[in-house]
Amino acid sequence: MTSFPRRLPALTLLALAAALAQAPVAAQSINDLRNDAATPADITTYGMGWGQQRHSTLAQITPDNVKRLVPVWNLSLDHSANASTQPLLIDGTLYLSTHSHTLAVDAVTGRQKWKTPITLPADINGYLCCGIHSRGLAAHDGVLYRTTIDAHVVALSMKDGKQLWKSKAADYKQGYSMTHAPLIAGGVLITGISGGEYGARGFLNGWDLKTGEKKWHRWTTASGSDKGADTWKPGMADTGGAPTWLTGSYDPELDLVYWGTGNGGPWNPATRGGDSLYICSVLALRPSTGELVWHYQFSPGDPYDYDGTNELVLADLPNLPGSGGKSTKVLMQANRNGFFYVLDRASGKLLKADPFARKINWASGIDLASGRPVDSPMTAAVRKTEEQTESIEVWPSAFGGKNWMPMSYDPGRRLAFFNTIDLGMKIRYVRQARPGGPNWWLGLELGGFVAPEDGLRGSLMAWDPVSGKKRWEVRSKAPHWSGVLSTASGVVFVGAQTGEFKAHDAADGRQLWSFQTGSGITGLPITWERNGRQYVTVTSGAATVYGALAGDPELANVPAGSSLWTFALMP
Repeated sequence: MTSFPRRLPALTLLALAAALAQAPVAAQSINDLRNDAATPADITTYGMGWGQQRHSTLAQITPDNVKRLVPVWNLSLDHSANASTQPLLIDGTLYLSTHSHTLAVDAVTGRQKWKTPITLPADINGYLCCGIHSRGLAAHDGVLYRTTIDAHVVALSMKDGKQLWKSKAADYKQGYSMTHAPLIAGGVLITGISGGEYGARGFLNGWDLKTGEKKWHRWTTASGSDKGADTWKPGMADTGGAPTWLTGSYDPELDLVYWGTGNGGPWNPATRGGDSLYICSVLALRPSTGELVWHYQFSPGDPYDYDGTNELVLADLPNLPGSGGKSTKVLMQANRNGFFYVLDRASGKLLKADPFARKINWASGIDLASGRPVDSPMTAAVRKTEEQTESIEVWPSAFGGKNWMPMSYDPGRRLAFFNTIDLGMKIRYVRQARPGGPNWWLGLELGGFVAPEDGLRGSLMAWDPVSGKKRWEVRSKAPHWSGVLSTASGVVFVGAQTGEFKAHDAADGRQLWSFQTGSGITGLPITWERNGRQYVTVTSGAATVYGALAGDPELANVPAGSSLWTFALMP
């Protein structure tokens, strides 16, 4: 009996340890997702909020002290593919998706908690259009949701990474793939699809969160008896593109999901005919049913691969034209076609469309009354001519004035911060039958990309969406391909394809700090707080289509290799 009291503490500790090991992960409610932008201790959504503003209220790291930022830890992701992903942070654990695994990592120490592989077909690389990567996750009620490059949707236990269900969205051998983070809205998991360059037909799906059962399906090209089917030549809508390869946004008050659609298939507009609805558009949908409430088409007919899939940022803007000084609920997009759009997100009415790209020659502007671009003579001819004898030079190129890498929006300063691309392209349209299989269907010959005379191919830009003018711009030899993060203290974070993770002053763009991560950065940075300390986390590792095709001399010697970095101020 005398030994029992001495053994009790050890037994109690063992029991406590066992209990903690079995403790459930903190459940993420819909309310947690809705309040994500206002709760900096957790990052529960792609975009750091349903409105995808990628802005933080944290202010411990400032323009004055950011020079003291140092790495806290670094974790190898054990691959050399593109690391264009955004982690989630829930109750002290970072959750991360790559093309090959899903990981849980202790946010403060960098210790890997679990790592679950994704089983992919052996021949998957032969069917992928535009890159091997994963952009992120969704989370709800102790479950992580992701997509896979062989076009499946997967649910995993947040506690241990075990697979709960897996559903097939499409056949990868028909050119379909999935790289985006799902969106949870209206009690439904919503996913899109990639594959527009192969002539795949775009769509959106709504899934049951618990079972993976498909609740609804919506094609994003209009055919048959659909409204807008007459905007296509007969039969072309069934292979017409309009992929939905980036994550949408959600307004819970209006109960509307906003999702962008991509290029037409093929790129050649005369082959498709007409506006080709609903390519290069934003679709406003009811999340519970997939019902289309309104749409706006950024680039009717899309002659130049000007996808409309770029992030759709939700904000409340004052003093817009016709508002009487009142605040308007808007949707904003810096489109690949070179114009920055502001729409009324309740009705889809176009409020503003201003040029931000350094050079635009495909259109002279956007007519606010009709909402349509004012074609240049070159574009007017392209729409009518299926085959050309000579090439033309188009600005921006198919990379766009801005590509997929998401902007941030600072609601206090009322400024958007985003990365631009300054490239033209030489193309000649040709007749081309759909080749089938893993082959691009473009209907044109690409003669190469044209850099500006000064060799500066991109910039980080601060943009005032009310005035429609840039506040400042920092140009660079190679365009940045990372997401942008802004903070309430006035620090703007961005990553370079040459490997530097950088901080800029939100007031004037002045560079304040830089750290070389060892590979190009295409990740989406986040900032968060734990035990009173602010951290910044980003992935490094670049293997982009731009790097493969653009012939950028700045990227000739940038090594591959992906990793996860976390920074904090030196004590």
